[in-house]
Amino acid sequence: MRKKTFAAAALLAAATLTLSACGSGDDGKSPVSVVSEESGSDKAVTILDQPFEKPDLVLTDTHGKKYDLRAQTKGRPTLVYFGYTHCPDVCPLTMNNIAVAKKALPKAEQDKLRVVFVTTDPARDTPAELGKWLNGIDPQFIGLTGDFATIQAGARSLGITIEPTKKDKNGKIVSVHGTQVFAFSPKTDGGYLLYGEDAKVDDYTKDLPEIIKGANP
Repeated sequence: MRKKTFAAAALLAAATLTLSACGSGDDGKSPVSVVSEESGSDKAVTILDQPFEKPDLVLTDTHGKKYDLRAQTKGRPTLVYFGYTHCPDVCPLTMNNIAVAKKALPKAEQDKLRVVFVTTDPARDTPAELGKWLNGIDPQFIGLTGDFATIQAGARSLGITIEPTKKDKNGKIVSVHGTQVFAFSPKTDGGYLLYGEDAKVDDYTKDLPEIIKGANP
């Protein structure tokens, strides 16, 4: 896989530079997607020399039940992504890339993997809406929603910036959010790998078996 090694402290500052402004008008047309440039942003995956901790998030899943991210993914290979269901481009592409790669795994390994999608647009992404959207991608994916401030703080702990959904001057609904996917080890629960939005199906297909085993990056 294409890799670049980064110090976690440097990455915390750099990761906030990669944002996607996704939005659409009220008629669902004219999608907006603006991604800022960052040195090394062409790399599929970054290896951290110091891992990040899983966000301390207690939110609501697609069944309307409380979901403690740390407790309920402890000892599990876990991918975490912050996005929203009305995103016209980057969010569905990222989730579909992971879903396709996941299907290439043996059934037992598929069942071990936890893919967690945390909404950045909780006002619209109710548990039911999240569930409907994720079921169309992979029914095993976990969707979480809840208080925006809590979600924002959890994202910030990973160096991911998200902003409240708002309308721009043209009336388009826009949400700005980081586009990174964090992979957490089942052995240490630390996040050693960070995937950028340029990561392809092949990158995930090659890496998921190692992530599931908890192999050292």
